[in-house]
Amino acid sequence: MTVQALINPKIVQWARERRTWDIHEAGSKLKLDADTLLAWETGESRPTFRQAQGLAQKFNIPFGYLYLSTPPQQTVPLPDLRTTGGTPPPKPSPEFLDLLYDVLRKQQWYHEYLESEGARAVPFVGRFSRGEDPGIVAADIRRELGIDDGLRERVASSEQFLTEFIRTAEEAHVLVLRSGIVGGNTTRHLAVEEFRGFSISDSLAPLVFINSNDAGAARIFTLAHELAHIWMGESGISDPDYGLRSFGQQNAVESQCNTVAAEVLVPKTDFAMRWDDFKDVDHNLRTLSAHYRVSRFVILRRSYEVGKIPVETYAARYAEMLRPHPAGHGKESKGNFYTTLLSRNGASLTRALIAATAEGRVSPREAARLLNVRIGKLTRIENRLWGSTV
Repeated sequence: MTVQALINPKIVQWARERRTWDIHEAGSKLKLDADTLLAWETGESRPTFRQAQGLAQKFNIPFGYLYLSTPPQQTVPLPDLRTTGGTPPPKPSPEFLDLLYDVLRKQQWYHEYLESEGARAVPFVGRFSRGEDPGIVAADIRRELGIDDGLRERVASSEQFLTEFIRTAEEAHVLVLRSGIVGGNTTRHLAVEEFRGFSISDSLAPLVFINSNDAGAARIFTLAHELAHIWMGESGISDPDYGLRSFGQQNAVESQCNTVAAEVLVPKTDFAMRWDDFKDVDHNLRTLSAHYRVSRFVILRRSYEVGKIPVETYAARYAEMLRPHPAGHGKESKGNFYTTLLSRNGASLTRALIAATAEGRVSPREAARLLNVRIGKLTRIENRLWGSTV
């Protein structure tokens, strides 16, 4: 006799609607007749235990959710600063929410780990407040992270500059995570249209997340933008409208962080001296992007911000430059296993977790869950970290 799973029909309907699938689309993805799924949602019939497990897997929810008496209330756990044109932020997708909660678990574990180690507070977190002169904030970020001509001379491209920028941020005790998917699930892509990045302002474990499905040209600006959030002690989810100047952003915090980011990467006074009014736009974009080791998009945006080019020119070039990667084909997905691991979890967090596991302070199962890898990979990661032969 086949045993039915005594799940809550309302949860099945909630899980389907959470995925924004209609009954026929969900049936197709589950390889079920739509009428069968509808019967499960109304309680007219119930799935088998194995079928219920399949439901949970396809709907990307914990299996236990199917037995809850009421649907769980999932809220955005960070200040949502994505308001555009005075309208409320869009309803978060399941991928977005699951990614946020996954990153929060990592960050909270790392905070507790650092606390147990007696770590000192990161001095620049919340050093400035809203309304502070963006130039002062930007100068402090450049000074703390060594963003200067010396760094630019050490790198040959904007990609290398971004790598060094991330490295200096991590050395300053900011976790920098980058991914284009949820956890390790390559079928669950993060939409750039939904967010570009977010930040968690924390005294011990400040964190920046960058959506690596965004256009490569924009990621360095996103990093600088999210670091501005850290310096001002303002956690939040960002999706800046690059069609507007910084002062045109609806959210005051986002407006200030955009201005700070631009000043970190391309200081206004220096930029004004280097812009050649006797040369065309393309010449200036090419020359200045090479000098500052940033993408032409960053220079384009800076020239628009300070009034060097009209809105028509900006809009035309912007459309050409800022094309996001197709979902799931961000740059981070092309690296080897170890590089991708460090990108998705941050070098400091990864090392701390592996060390804590080796010391018996964290179970292998928990470490694997936090790193979004199989338990069998932990030994390989440990060997790579400590220089052994893998």
